[in-house]
Amino acid sequence: MPSAFAQPYSFPELRGYKTESRYPVYTAESLWDFIDGAADGYLAFGFENVHVREYRKGKKVIKAEIYRHKDKNNAFGIYASERSPSFRYLNLGSQGYTTEDGSLNFFKDRYYVKLRTYSEDQKIINDLEKLAVRIADMLPGDPSIPSLLSEFPEIGKVRYSEMFINKDVLGHGFLEGAFSARYELEGASFVIYLFEKSGTEKATECVSAYLQKTGMEPDESQEGKYMLRDGYNGTIFLSWKGNRIVIIEGLAKDQSALAERYASEILR
Repeated sequence: MPSAFAQPYSFPELRGYKTESRYPVYTAESLWDFIDGAADGYLAFGFENVHVREYRKGKKVIKAEIYRHKDKNNAFGIYASERSPSFRYLNLGSQGYTTEDGSLNFFKDRYYVKLRTYSEDQKIINDLEKLAVRIADMLPGDPSIPSLLSEFPEIGKVRYSEMFINKDVLGHGFLEGAFSARYELEGASFVIYLFEKSGTEKATECVSAYLQKTGMEPDESQEGKYMLRDGYNGTIFLSWKGNRIVIIEGLAKDQSALAERYASEILR
């Protein structure tokens, strides 16, 4: 169908390069034809479609892929799942990075952009970075990072460890839509999950489901604190207030004061 090959983006030109758009627009139904085994990971983050363009200069090629996701949180989620603290980070879009193997990835609003060249020619690599800037400028949307990321305390936080988990947080189907960050402090290594529900009723339902799962009585209040024994994840510290829930995983029972300190700061 002609619509499957339509290109809604005005991909930037790159001087000295010929452009090719021989790829169709891949949707959720056809993504496996493009990235095969990795498709499930993208679909888990509200993938909608991907548009591809190749830039050629002789035998040198730069490939650009623009993935559109359901919203900013999900675009950040897939971006964060493929990054590493060891990469060289850039002020590009909302955030970006380059790798030693010729890749440059960034996200902006609901878009996740991936550029790649196999050339080791520094001029080609420089052109790739120029193209990335132009694509970032071309794409619509808000370049700010998801607002909940600013709620995580800085002390002890492992840099670039923040994630967004859309479904099955900690392996539980009733836990959805959490931002997380890893912490290392006072000899402890733990992860904080932050949920912001659409209202206090939704938060209460989520908390009650977790309490029931761990053999405790459901709680109908709008705030509270628990230490749970999760058969899959060990000791869990759970706190909530209004429409926000904080779950801390990785601390021992005798480290409740540390859990309390972080949960209280986030839910202040």
